[in-house]
Amino acid sequence: MTRKATVYDVAERAGVSIATVSRVLRQPDAVRPATRERVLDSVTALGYVPSGSARGLAERRTGVLGLYFPGFDASEDAPDLDVLADGRAERPPFTIEQASSDAGAPHPTMLFLDEVLRGAELEAWKQGFVLMIGVGRDDPGRETVRDIAGRVDGLMVLAQSVPDDVLARLARRIPVVVLSGPARGDSYDHVTVSNAEAMAELTRLVLAQADEGALAFIAGPEDSPDGAQRWDGFAAAIADAGVAIEDVAVLRGDFTRASGRRAAEELIERGVPTALVAANDQMALGAIDAFRSAGIRVPDHVRVTGFDGIEAGALSRPALTTVRQPMIDLGRAAVQLLARRLERPDAAPMTVRLPLQILVRESSQRPAGDL
Repeated sequence: MTRKATVYDVAERAGVSIATVSRVLRQPDAVRPATRERVLDSVTALGYVPSGSARGLAERRTGVLGLYFPGFDASEDAPDLDVLADGRAERPPFTIEQASSDAGAPHPTMLFLDEVLRGAELEAWKQGFVLMIGVGRDDPGRETVRDIAGRVDGLMVLAQSVPDDVLARLARRIPVVVLSGPARGDSYDHVTVSNAEAMAELTRLVLAQADEGALAFIAGPEDSPDGAQRWDGFAAAIADAGVAIEDVAVLRGDFTRASGRRAAEELIERGVPTALVAANDQMALGAIDAFRSAGIRVPDHVRVTGFDGIEAGALSRPALTTVRQPMIDLGRAAVQLLARRLERPDAAPMTVRLPLQILVRESSQRPAGDL
């Protein structure tokens, strides 16, 4: 069997170092034409096929970027699967069961992260990298993120998903990009969105439609940077409108549809507001579920808005007024920042702020009879 040519064979034949071979293959314009020609001739003559490990050896890189998600599990309550536990080798092809509205629904975080992941995968492929994904389930010591950091050239993390001290140690070894949440005087590159500004504008639109009447807000989790910024935007808008915060019914959810439903049920007991602003789409959709069950029509009796722009909001009835996040672009921008940082490790930290889009739909529109 003929031995496969290696990067060392190419370097020896061309009379250059293996680092030069790697540069020719990855950044040909960075190498003098005569040297580049020699290396490419050697590659052709030897039938050399470059491998990721060879490039990594030459440049001390893996060609892999990491994306770390916080811990969650969409099926925490699902039973363990053991296809032979009951002694049967086969199972029925399907079963029919009465399902609740949440049965089989994806975890709310995944509705956002799936799109971020798609964007990161697309851009990583375009930039010539492989993407490694890690999820920190049951990982209080953050061993998962440490393990990923040891295998990749750069790391993307969601804001506040990794303790500050852990992230600082990782950033001393590899570039780090933080997604969502504002820069906090750190030295990382950031990709963020205009949460507060967009929520303030959305709230102003709601107030313009709501006339006189009670206003309610379903906030996100206390530890969510996005949730905090959306609250700030809402609070600023109502203050500008002369509405006292004490006059607003404020409830807190956890970004799930179920928590939005519970919040709306509490509002029904207190007194249905004229308008309800939710910190994300899932909670807004849960509120609409509860109102519908109680015979309260949206938007006739109460106008509802969300935030994120997930597909379920466009498909709901009524369609949900929301703020669309550029979720795919968040992933793409994070990879672009990592690629830039790898080429220019001494560049000043950069924050890329992506615009948001307000989508006004039926759930917040003034009923036709009121026009």
